[in-house]
Amino acid sequence: MKSQAHRFAALTLALGLLLGLAACDRQNISELEEGVSTEADVRERFGAPEAVWEGDDGAQIYEYNRQPAGYQNYQITIGADGKMAALRQVLAPHNFERIQPGMPMEQVRRMLGKPMKITPYALKQETHYDWRYRDGPNEGDTKLFTVVFSPDLRVVSTMSVRDPDLDRSR
Repeated sequence: MKSQAHRFAALTLALGLLLGLAACDRQNISELEEGVSTEADVRERFGAPEAVWEGDDGAQIYEYNRQPAGYQNYQITIGADGKMAALRQVLAPHNFERIQPGMPMEQVRRMLGKPMKITPYALKQETHYDWRYRDGPNEGDTKLFTVVFSPDLRVVSTMSVRDPDLDRSR
């Protein structure tokens, strides 16, 4: 019984933190304005980025990862002028459709941000990268997008399924 009580307490705490993070993200996003907000404004609201990518024309793309517990990976573009040029949530079906067989892992990683989980399957000679996302407004709309990579870390295939953690928590 004690173990079940601890799991419930941990789940409740995790859910509270997740909801708090989502609320903070919405507020932070609403306080930023493309073409006006500066790099300092972005860092003040979101902190240090998980990764920084070189963009076009001297721009930098900041990655703000909300995996594994969250459903978003944000990419914020800071233009050469030091102002925010774009803010996108990249875990979405229209971005998943852009992942094609043969693409290198680094290109996928740059498009979608850090995955929630990486699982090597030695016997199959595959590695699966998983991202959790929401394909609708409700908890039941939570899915996993998986990219299957070959041993040389090139895309073999992709798939999207209902998040199996939803069924385990019932």
